[in-house]
Parts: sequence; C-alpha cells; structure tokens
Amino acid sequence: MYRKVAVEDLQFGKYVAELDRPWTDTPFVFQGFVLTTDEQLETLKRYCQFVFVDPDRDESPDAPRASSPTLVIHGSTEYQELASVEIELPQAQSAYEQVTHALGNAMDSVQSGKAIEGPRLRDAVSQLTDSVVRNPDAMTLLTKLREKGSLGTALEGSIYMIVFARFLQLPRERLELMGLVGLLQNVGMTMLPEGLVERKGPLTPQEMEVVRTHVQLTVEILSATAGLPDDIPSIASLHHERIDGSGYPRGLKKSAAIGLYGGIAGIVDTFTAPTSARPHADKLPPSAALNVLYRARGTLFEPALVEQFIQCIGVFPVGGIVELNTGEIGIVVAQNPVHRLKPRVMVVQDAKGDPIRPHTLLDLEKSPMATREERYRIRRTLEFDSVHIDPREFFL
Repeated sequence: MYRKVAVEDLQFGKYVAELDRPWTDTPFVFQGFVLTTDEQLETLKRYCQFVFVDPDRDESPDAPRASSPTLVIHGSTEYQELASVEIELPQAQSAYEQVTHALGNAMDSVQSGKAIEGPRLRDAVSQLTDSVVRNPDAMTLLTKLREKGSLGTALEGSIYMIVFARFLQLPRERLELMGLVGLLQNVGMTMLPEGLVERKGPLTPQEMEVVRTHVQLTVEILSATAGLPDDIPSIASLHHERIDGSGYPRGLKKSAAIGLYGGIAGIVDTFTAPTSARPHADKLPPSAALNVLYRARGTLFEPALVEQFIQCIGVFPVGGIVELNTGEIGIVVAQNPVHRLKPRVMVVQDAKGDPIRPHTLLDLEKSPMATREERYRIRRTLEFDSVHIDPREFFL
C-alpha cells in the first residue's frame, strides 16, 4: 500500500510511485523511481508538495548514491532556439550533406593509407554545430529521415553528441569537439578484417576480441591526423569504458575516471548503435534503446548523465511516428523543453489511414482538444515499418 510523504520529509532509497500531480506536468520521463540523486530531490521540491511511496520497493538508504559528486555534468552556456524547425531544416540539410562528403572522403583516405583532412572535417562539423545551436530538433529530425548508408551511424552519433552537449549547456567549442568525437570514434573499424563487421549472426569470443581492437586503431589514426583538437584521440578511446570496470580497452572504473566526455560518448554510442541496422543483431526502436540505458544506469553509466540523456531525447524522439488517442497518426517534429512528454506532432493520417491534407500541427504542450471532452495525447509509438508513411515526403 502506498504511503503519502511530504517532499521535505523524503529520504534517499524511497521508491516514489506517484506524485501529487500528473507525471506529464514534470520533467520526469519514467513513472516511478527510487530516489537516489540530489537532482531528483530538487526537482521534486520544485514541482510537488507531497508524493506517494511504495515501501515494498524501497532500497537501502545506505546504498551507494547514484550521482557522482566528482562529475559535473552541466555547463553554464544558455542556448536559445533561434529558428523554427521548418526554417532551419534546409540549412540543416546543407550542413548534413557537407559533413557526409567530408566523412566519406576521410574513410576513403583511411582505407587507402592516406592522411585524413582534419581541417575539412572540422569545418564540416562546425556547420553541423551551428545548425544544432540554432535548433537541435531540425538536425535530429533530418538524421531520422535520411537513408542510413555506411556512414549513417557515425553521422547520427555526431549529431546526438552535439545535441546532448547543447542540452547540458556546454560551451560552443565543446559542442564541436563532441561532434568530431561522435563522427570519428569508430573510424578504426575500417581497418578490421574485411567482412568481420558485416558478418550476420553473433560473433565468437575470438572475433569480439578482434573487433575490440578498433579502439586502439582509432586512437592511432586520430593521433596521426593533423588539424583536429589534441584531446580527440583520448576522448575517442573512452566510448566503450563502463563505470563498473567491465568496459574496454582499459577497464576504467567510476565516472571520475571516464569523465564527462567519455560518459557522453559511451551513452550516445550505446543509443545509436542498436537503433541502426546491424548484421549481427536486430534493430531496436529508440524507446527500447533508451530502456537499455535506463536499466544500465548506476552499473555501466553515470546515472545522472543517463537521466539527462533521456530528458534530452524524450520518450517520443523527434522523427518518431506516433499514434494519437484519436487513432490519427503523426510525426514528432519538435520536443518541448520543459514537458518532454508533450512534443509537437504533425498529424498526417486520419484514423482510417487516409492522408490528411493540409497536415495538422499539434503542440501538445498547449493541450489541444480532440473532442469536447478529451484532449489530444499520444497513445503509443509506432515503428516505421508498421505504417505506410515515409516521413521524408513531408520534409525533404
């Protein structure tokens, strides 16, 4: 049986099952959690006077606290949305094309034993960063709409690195740094035996050991590349490290050893890799990848950083297809910075599956009415293959 507790009297280890208001009116993404961080407690104090706890799901208050006092994850740079998604999308597409060509050229250079053009990559990622600074949703939407070729995962990783760094209010130059890391941290994969990475089915332990050498190969390639920030090789070496020491290549332990940038790199890589087509494993929807990260907080990843990433991406990621409570189908086109469960949705099909023209744009933050008695809300997310919609036709 739930017990009502004033927020001021809450103790760490308590399982918060319900709030004194709807979850959608707060920044919390998942309903129900164990209180383990100062950030969670401060958020509860801002939004709630009391909560309901479930004593049967409490954890020991003496358990290790989830947040790491030695890892500062927020900067102080405030970013404002300078353009709407619709206005920014053409500029985002131009920047995307530029970085695609630069990355393709870099991969060709590695495979032919030539030096990577570091300044060209840096200029391209700078344009990518400029677009994300103006509006992060436009570039996020674009990467979901584009066909994923051999460079798609690296491009997506770069974009999410920049978007997440912006969300954490890191300085502009750090955004560009993380974009370069996301783009290049797996470049060593191009040096692995031909066919190994593309092989269908699970890899043997021996093959996995070979795959793991891509980290050192990446460090060697980036260290020999002129025109890139000096710390890129060291940051790129961290994206497979985990705070419990189970990662590689060095088996680093604790968030302080891996650092903020290494933590960001690991989280983004863990999110983007399974949501892309893979020959050795099934593709996961974004919601499933977020759940993987959420379950791994505190064991593999810095908990506060995981929670911030989930807040950044949202339960309904930009570019995703959703079904509304009316049966209509829509595409998420923008996040709501405060209420992540209430994005902007472009409605493109009615409940019968027929196209809606002109498209209806709903801002769920403003609680639009579906009927006289019921407001619009998202019922569930849908996979691209489950509906006959090509989102690209509406934007590109």
